[in-house]
Amino acid sequence: MATVRIQSEDFDAAAEAAALTADRKDVGAVVTFTGLCRDEAGRLATLELEHYPGMAEEEIERVAAEAEKRWPLMGVTAIHRYGKIEPGGNIVLVVTASAHRQAAFEAAEFLMDFLKTRAPFWKKEHNRDGTSGEWVSAKDADDAAADRWLQGNK
Repeated sequence: MATVRIQSEDFDAAAEAAALTADRKDVGAVVTFTGLCRDEAGRLATLELEHYPGMAEEEIERVAAEAEKRWPLMGVTAIHRYGKIEPGGNIVLVVTASAHRQAAFEAAEFLMDFLKTRAPFWKKEHNRDGTSGEWVSAKDADDAAADRWLQGNK
């Protein structure tokens, strides 16, 4: 069963990976991915993330369960933050554990591709000059990355 959390607080990627593998001698690979807030060439003061409570957790749990069906995983952790995050701050963490690296890498990539496209989060940019930008639109490249998993490709 995957660990899924939506939280405003920061997370510690190393501590989350250690918790996932504590007392496990059968784990041969752990892959972590941490998504960070970019400063957008110095323009961005904060990135505001909103989510649909309950639905966001449910969708991430569904994607994690799909990853656990596709790959021989020994653990999955997915954490996504909400609220205002400054450049350099953590936004999302995915940790996958498996006996072998290929499964751990592919599952982590799968999870991130679907977190970007299916989890109900919205992002709004707040600029250093005091103005608020638009809500950030989904990118075609993110949809294309997720679509390849639906077509059975890696």
